[in-house]
Amino acid sequence: MIEKCKEILAKPFFRDFRTLAGLWLLLGVLAAVMKIHSHNNFLVFRGSFWHAWQGLPLYAEYPQEYWDINHYGPLFSLVIAPFAVVPEWLGLLMWCVALSLGLYVAVRRSLLTSGQQLFVLWFCAHELLTALYMQQFNIAIAAIIVGAFFLIEKERDATAAFLIVLGTLVKIYGIVGLAFFFFSKHKVRFVAALAVWSAVMFVAPMVLSSPDYVVGQYQAWFTDLVSKNSENGEALMQNISLLGMTHRVTGLEFSDLWLILPGLVMFGIPYLRISQYKNMAFRETLLASVLMFTVLFSTGSESSGYIIALVGVVIWYTAAPWQRNRWDVALLIFVFVLTSLSPSDLFPAYLRKEWVQPYALKALPVTIVWFKLCYEMYVKDYRTITNNR
Repeated sequence: MIEKCKEILAKPFFRDFRTLAGLWLLLGVLAAVMKIHSHNNFLVFRGSFWHAWQGLPLYAEYPQEYWDINHYGPLFSLVIAPFAVVPEWLGLLMWCVALSLGLYVAVRRSLLTSGQQLFVLWFCAHELLTALYMQQFNIAIAAIIVGAFFLIEKERDATAAFLIVLGTLVKIYGIVGLAFFFFSKHKVRFVAALAVWSAVMFVAPMVLSSPDYVVGQYQAWFTDLVSKNSENGEALMQNISLLGMTHRVTGLEFSDLWLILPGLVMFGIPYLRISQYKNMAFRETLLASVLMFTVLFSTGSESSGYIIALVGVVIWYTAAPWQRNRWDVALLIFVFVLTSLSPSDLFPAYLRKEWVQPYALKALPVTIVWFKLCYEMYVKDYRTITNNR
């Protein structure tokens, strides 16, 4: 069966990037069409532009327009502007297509091998559709993290800094791009670019309103994030992370710091292996770790956020310069079945409603992968002896 699958996937159709470009474009269009009558998240996003334009609070409830509250930074009101000023249906279509093609371009312009790129784009296609149904900016976050890493690899530090600041001032998650600082060959330039872009993007929303309004909204954003963090633990569809899974499975109440601090230590240990920095496979594996860590250790993680983690899973699997064994293959299949398929109708509804959602088990396979990744980064030699990508 495995050999048959390999034979099918080896056909030119499946290895042609035009096929994948068409597929990812189609997924964006399909998601927009399927959600044309139910796209609350896009209404929230669209509303942030018009509320900023009118000088209204960005983090208040607007039940006549949508349910839920905006949780993105004031800069997002400017980012979403091109999609908000056109008719609603067209804005939704443009938004979904832009998200899909944005991640596609980030993968294609990376330094991943063609085989790695093909694997990412095929393996993550279903997870992409899940995120597109929710019109989530998490797709852009995945593109920002991947893009920032490879821009640093290409010594385009100023552009990498632009992406990091953009992601941070929109959804905080972008700040994880600073994890690649030690791989920069132009650290002073990188820090200077971060400072300049931070100043530029902080004031950028002022083109829509006044300085006092924007400063006040940044303060309100901070208050909103603190409040949202305290609420995430109570919501079934929030905190789908290592943190949430641990709380729900054990039934115990304790500070997330008991998990986050050891997680940070585990994440940071590979930085001590300075001799491995010269190996591209090691650096790519750290990228994979960042992508997974961002989701696993955030109380704000939703099902649609796993597009970030799954890109990391594929990079972990393909970056290793040694031959992956059948246990690794089984783990990859486990990720696809439980993490990617569980929210869909392809997964048994009983298992999804009674086990996966209540216990945040979507996080389980990615958690196991991340633990294995950490172990490998502690002990493995990432010199490329035999390329098995």
